[in-house]
Amino acid sequence: MTNRTNTEFPTSPNSGYVRNPHRIEWPTLALLAACYSLWICAGYAVFPAFPLLSLVMMGIAVALYSSLQHEVLHGHPTRNARFNEALVFLPIGIFYPYRSYKRTHLQHHADERLTDPFDDPESYYRAVADWEKMPSFLKILLAWNNSFTGRLVIGPPLMVIGFTMAEWRKIFLGDRRVMYAWLLHLAGLIPTLLIIAFVFGIPLWLYVSVAAYLGISIIAIRSYCEHQWADRPDGRTIIVENSILAPLFLFNNLHFVHHKMPTAAWYQLPSLYQARRAEWQQMNDGYVYRNYFDVFRAFAFKAKEPVAHPVLRRDGGSQT
Repeated sequence: MTNRTNTEFPTSPNSGYVRNPHRIEWPTLALLAACYSLWICAGYAVFPAFPLLSLVMMGIAVALYSSLQHEVLHGHPTRNARFNEALVFLPIGIFYPYRSYKRTHLQHHADERLTDPFDDPESYYRAVADWEKMPSFLKILLAWNNSFTGRLVIGPPLMVIGFTMAEWRKIFLGDRRVMYAWLLHLAGLIPTLLIIAFVFGIPLWLYVSVAAYLGISIIAIRSYCEHQWADRPDGRTIIVENSILAPLFLFNNLHFVHHKMPTAAWYQLPSLYQARRAEWQQMNDGYVYRNYFDVFRAFAFKAKEPVAHPVLRRDGGSQT
C-alpha cells in the first residue's frame, strides 16, 4: 500500500473542500475578534467582581487563541502570511513565540517522521538511550505526563520548560531565526503584559499561573493522544469523532483529516470527515475514539504510551 505523506489527500467533487487563493476567510476573522473580545471582557469587566470566573474565561480565550495560531500558521485566514501573523501578534498565551511554533509545527507535519524523538518536534517519546540516562525523578514525571490526568496537571510546565530550553540552546548556538522569533515575541509580550497588569489590574503571577496555565492544559486535552507509534505513518494520527470542545479546538479533534488536508480551513473539517468517514477510518487503521471522555476513562491514571519509543532509534537506526 502506498502511504500518502507530505501531501494533501486527493479531493473529489463531493468533498466540500475548495481552496481559493484570493479568498478571505471571514469565519476565522470573526473568531479572532471574538477571542480577543472574550479576553478583554474577562480581564476588564469581569475580573473586578468575579476574579476566578475572569481567569477561567481568559484561560478559555488562551486555548482558543492557541487554536487560532495553529490556523494562522497553516495559511489562514488570508493568503498574506504577514497580515495573518499580525492578527496573532499579541501573545496572550505568554509562552510560545509564534514563529518558533510555526517552524516546529510545520516540521511536525512530515508524516513519515511522526513520533520520531529526534525528527518530530512534537513527539512525546524519548529515544531509548536518552531515557536510560535520565534520573529516576524525571522518569517518574514523564511517565505520569503520559497519563491523561498527568498531561493536564504537569504537562504545561514540562512543555514550556522543554520548549524554551530547546529554543535557547539554538540561540546559544547562533540560530538567528530563533533569535528573531523571540525578539518579535518580546515585542508583542511587552504590551500584552502591560495590558494585563495596568489595564486589567491582574497580577502577572496570577495570570500566568492560572489563565495561561489553564489555556495550555485545555489544549493538552486535544494533543494528549493525537499521535502514537504505528508501522504505517497513516496509523499514527488520531480521529476523535465528537467533543463539546471541538469548536474550541477548531475541529482538530479530527486530526488525521487535518494532517491529510493541512490547508483546509477549520470550519471545513467536519464536512470533509463526514463525506468520507469510513475511508478516513480505514486509512488511519482505526485509530479512532468517540470522544475525549472515552480517552479519559481509558487513560486517566495510566500511561497510554511508553516514554521510550518502542521502535525508533533503539539500535541507532532511524524511521523508515
